[in-house]
Amino acid sequence: MTSVPPPAHRDLAWAVRQAARRVGEQSPTVRGSDWRQAIVQTVNADGTVTTVDGIVARRMHTYLAPAAGDVIVVTVSSAGDWLAAGRMASGDGAWTAFTLAGTWTPNVNYYTPSYRVNGDGTASLCGLASMSGALTAGMVVATLPTAARPAKSVRVTVQVAVGYFGVMTIAPNGDITLNDFNPTPPSTGGKYVQFDTFSRYRLA
Repeated sequence: MTSVPPPAHRDLAWAVRQAARRVGEQSPTVRGSDWRQAIVQTVNADGTVTTVDGIVARRMHTYLAPAAGDVIVVTVSSAGDWLAAGRMASGDGAWTAFTLAGTWTPNVNYYTPSYRVNGDGTASLCGLASMSGALTAGMVVATLPTAARPAKSVRVTVQVAVGYFGVMTIAPNGDITLNDFNPTPPSTGGKYVQFDTFSRYRLA
C-alpha cells in the first residue's frame, strides 16, 4: 500500500520544483541560446551597449551609430555571452516628400524630391527639381527636417544645367544649397537640382 505524503511535504516539493524552474528560465546554460528585444541605455567605448535592464551586449559590426533609446535585438549564447544584433526597424520605411524653396518645382519625369532615414545612421534623398532663371551662389533649394539633417556638412558635385556643374551641400541646419559653379550658368534657361546624388549620406 502506497502512503500519501503529508501536505507539508507536498508543498515543499512543489516549492522546490518552482524554484528550479525559475533558475532554469534565467540561466542560459540550462535554457540554451535565446534572443529578445531590449532598449539601449548607454553606448560604451569598448564596442558594447548597456540596456535599461542591465545587460551588457557586444555590438555586431553591422550595428552602426548606436544611440540611447534604440530598440535592439539582443541574443545570448549558452555560455551567457550577450550580443547586440542590431536596431529594430521603426516607421514604415516610406519616402517623405520635402518642401522646395523659391521657384523650384518637382520635375514630373522623376521621383518627387523626398528623404528617407535609414536604420544604419544614414539618410537618403531622391528626386529632381527644376526652375528657370539665374542661379546665385549659395542659393537654398530646400530645407530638410531635423531627422534628415547631418551633424556636419556633406557635399557632392551635380550638373545644374546642360554643360554646367556645381556643388550641392547639405548643412547641419538642413539647408540644401548650390554653389561653386563651373562655368557660371547663364541667367536664363532651365536649371535643375539632382537630389538622387545624395543616395546615401552620413547623419552623425
